[in-house]
Parts: sequence; structure tokens; C-alpha cells
Amino acid sequence: MVSADTKTRHRMGFVLMPNFALMSYASATEPLRAANLIAGLSLYDVIALSPEGRQVSSSSGLSVECRDLAVDGSACHTIFVCAGGAPGDWIDDGGLYGMLRKLARQGVRIGGISSGAYVLAAAQLLENRDFTIHWEHAALLKEAFPHLNPRQARYVIDGNRITCGGGVAPLDMMHAMISERMGSHFARRVSDWYLHTDLAEPSAPQRGSAVERFGTHHPALLTVLEKMEATIEQPLDRATLAQLAGISPRHLDRLFADHMKSGLLQTYRAMRLRHAQRLLQQSPLSISEIAFATGFSSASHFSRALKEMTGKPPGAFRLKVPQD
Repeated sequence: MVSADTKTRHRMGFVLMPNFALMSYASATEPLRAANLIAGLSLYDVIALSPEGRQVSSSSGLSVECRDLAVDGSACHTIFVCAGGAPGDWIDDGGLYGMLRKLARQGVRIGGISSGAYVLAAAQLLENRDFTIHWEHAALLKEAFPHLNPRQARYVIDGNRITCGGGVAPLDMMHAMISERMGSHFARRVSDWYLHTDLAEPSAPQRGSAVERFGTHHPALLTVLEKMEATIEQPLDRATLAQLAGISPRHLDRLFADHMKSGLLQTYRAMRLRHAQRLLQQSPLSISEIAFATGFSSASHFSRALKEMTGKPPGAFRLKVPQD
């Protein structure tokens, strides 16, 4: 017997921001197409949207024709903002933020894929919400919206807000959403269609393990390296890090020399400077603000350290905006 819900076609809208990632978009939309084929029913309509219905180009240069969000958005059951690129691509173009707020008030379920959560945050749609964002843009979001705290999860469903880290994570998110509507057995058939046999839990990490990232299995060293990653803005001293790992400072120095081929302070500084490079490329923060956000006492101190490591001043990492 066909349930009442399967008789209702869910229109799924995807607001495409300039330079969106095709992989994230395909990972979100292809399971819906497969669900229609497997069911032999039009369970889902998938439409691409943009302010004023403008054509949008992906990061790979492929352009997608879109419908006007203001005209077609209210007919959607769910709308995802699919974004990638950099903050310059996420601006409130054509009154986008206001349209998203209006649709949310009308009861449309609103979501963000990859850096789409940044757009939702800017539109004030993530207040008091549990959410996630692609790990590369998490620090930028926290700098721009200090009161928000994204989780490093693959996807988060918090009532009528749905966020996803992007990449292939939308496959897991769509499995959950299809399962929510059609049952786990049907959703399993959709995932099998794409050889997606290893389903991840929502809270599964977005990045490789610390062992993979740092190339060491030593538990005390991993404890210290993960703590260093978490304390970019206010670096901890050597004695505190050693105490957290339950070893002496001298033993900690030996571990860095043996396993990392670089001293603790040098490793910590390189970690902070790599984070600073991302902020320079992605954020509108001033050089002074980035210096303090990465634990440097002054802009001049930061500039010297960055130039020493990379051979370039901070300004060289700023994305150049093309002129008309």
C-alpha cells in the first residue's frame, strides 16, 4: 500500500552560490533522482535556484540554469544553500538573506551544504541551532559570528535546519532524509545504487584522524598536537602541554624531535601560520585581527613570522578581486 506521504511530491530546491562545488551538489541531488527511479514514482522534484534566476557557474566552470528563488522558493519543501569558494561568493546578492528568512517563516525547511551554513548564519537562521560547516570554513564562521559554534560533524539535522559539511557527506545526509520519509530499507536501496555501502554516522568526523594528519601513533604526542590545533588563538606553553599529556617537558621535546622532525614551538607556530593563511584568503579580517586570532602579539610580529616561513608578506595571500 502506498503511504500518503509518497503521494506528495517533495520539491527540493538548491540555491547555488557562485563557485559552488559540483561534487557537493551532485552528492545531494543524485540520491533524489535515484529514489524516483527505484520507487517508480516522482517522489522528489529537484530544482536549481538563484536570486533573480541568474545562471550560476560552479568552481569547475560548468554553468547551471536556475529558477528565480523569489518566484519558486515558496513551493519548495526544503531549500539548501550550496556554497563553496570564498566569502566574496556568499554575499547578500539580490536580497538573498531576506528571502531565506521569509521562506523559513513560511515553513520551508532550510539547509546549508559545505559553506552554505555561513550564508545561513549571515541570514540569522542559525541562532540557537545545532549545525555544521565544512571544516575549512569553520574558523572563518567563528570569527565572523563568535556566538555560533559549529560542530565538526558530517551533517546535522536540527528540526527545520539541516547542515552538511559538503564533499561526499551529502550522500550520508540524503540517506538519512530519504530514510526519514521512505524507511531505512528503501534508503538502503538508494545508497546501494551508488555503491555507497559504508554509511557514516552524522557525528562522524569530516577530516582524517589525527594519526593520518600528523603521521604518528604516539598517544602523548597526539594529545598535544590535537590540543595545539584547538588553541590557535591562545597558545599554551610547553609545560602546560606536557602536563596535559602526562609527561615531562623534556620528554615532550624528545618526542617532537624523534617523531615530528621539528621542535614543539616551530610546529606550533607553523600550525598557527597555516591557519592565518586561510584567514587571509577567506576572511575580511584585518591583518591585525588575524594576528591576534592566531596568537601573535602584534601585526608586525605576525608579518615577520609569516614572511620567515613563506617568503611572502600577509598581503600576498589576500585573494585579488577582479576589476570590472
